[in-house]
Amino acid sequence: MNGLANFFTRIVNRYMPDPLVVAVLLTALTLVFAMVWQGTGFLDATRYWGKGFWELLAFSMQMTVILLAGYILAKTPVVDRLMNWVVAGIHTPRAAIIAATLFGGVGSWVNWGFGLVIGTLIAQKLGQKVKGLHYPLVIAAGYSGFALYGIGLSGSVPLLLNTPGHFLEEKIGLVPLSDTIFSPIMLITSLLIVVTMPFFNAMLHPKAGQPIIEAKPEAPVAAPEVETHAPTFADRLNNSPVIGVGVGLFGLLYCALYLSDGGGITLNLVNTLFVFLGILLFVTPNRFLATLSDGARIVGNIIIQYPFYAGILGILSGSGLIVTFAGWFVAISSAETLPIWSFISSGLINIFVPSGGGQWVIQGPVMMEAAAQLGASVPATAIAVQIGDQWTNMVQPFWLLPALAISGLKLRDIMGYMVLVLFYLGVIYGAAVAIWGFIGV
Repeated sequence: MNGLANFFTRIVNRYMPDPLVVAVLLTALTLVFAMVWQGTGFLDATRYWGKGFWELLAFSMQMTVILLAGYILAKTPVVDRLMNWVVAGIHTPRAAIIAATLFGGVGSWVNWGFGLVIGTLIAQKLGQKVKGLHYPLVIAAGYSGFALYGIGLSGSVPLLLNTPGHFLEEKIGLVPLSDTIFSPIMLITSLLIVVTMPFFNAMLHPKAGQPIIEAKPEAPVAAPEVETHAPTFADRLNNSPVIGVGVGLFGLLYCALYLSDGGGITLNLVNTLFVFLGILLFVTPNRFLATLSDGARIVGNIIIQYPFYAGILGILSGSGLIVTFAGWFVAISSAETLPIWSFISSGLINIFVPSGGGQWVIQGPVMMEAAAQLGASVPATAIAVQIGDQWTNMVQPFWLLPALAISGLKLRDIMGYMVLVLFYLGVIYGAAVAIWGFIGV
């Protein structure tokens, strides 16, 4: 395992550019595919790209807020003390990798933004504390838990299909969460990954005597400036627990009323819940805003890079390439095999469009129509598309950006380990989807 990890690390170090360059190269590749396979002219493909560039702006903001809100919640004193308590009891490199994987996985199952951040934050703390720990690997382990987000409480496809009025409701109706993320096969799959992936990651740690990269010492925190003047009225408002706690409770009250009125769990609700819970736990507006400013560096690259992927989606959609590509897999599918081919096709498409919700809007109707014609399981096929998305997120540079920003590492430092995690998850997810396809018909 160490030999394989070293091999992929060397390959990535030699050939893997920075994430923004990857997005540009994927854009060029998509243009070529559209022109070759769809006969789309270069100027038309360029128009599709430009039209799509800002099409997902609202969704991009939702993704940015959920990630930023997850970061803020993970940095609240309560959660930070919990992480410090966990880290204090860990003394060996392999135990550190197991802990980082568990935190990232369970956190991502609860909420992908929270898990994506907390897995990296606890990995960073472990890297500072545990001697002999290979820092790139523990950061990769913390990120690997993100592979559980789509079959957890914030999975975009299952939540959408459980929302009244979703765009495919007339064709497939509402699909309850009990048929998707809470189905027995998905619960077993989630549990299997939570139990086995920490040990798989631990196996990748360099053995004694092999070279490792340790985390750089944490920079000392500057002492706060001492106020030399009496606090002004504005200072008292900025540091008022009444305002912080009051607005936090008010926002949480709205969330409770929304749910009691029959509202479903949506991205907007999750964002609202996390933002106001963060305000409440920081107590004062000043403390909350200080963490918010620090979190801005985590989402900066996402803000500028997401439109590039939206532009790629514009080409895929406008040229019909994504429908054609999905159709190739549908053509070789039966009722039993449609879920596994949906999983594979979704994983490939996700390399170009790292957005479960955005991808589902285009690929979902194709797969649901195929499920109706073939008599395949609708929940199995839909979740297979979601799983394919989260599977190849392991090597999609876009979602690695927060982990890189927090850890200070480069993409090439951890990508070799993520390739091995991709293979590991491919076996488990592929088997689960294939079994569900046969028993779900």
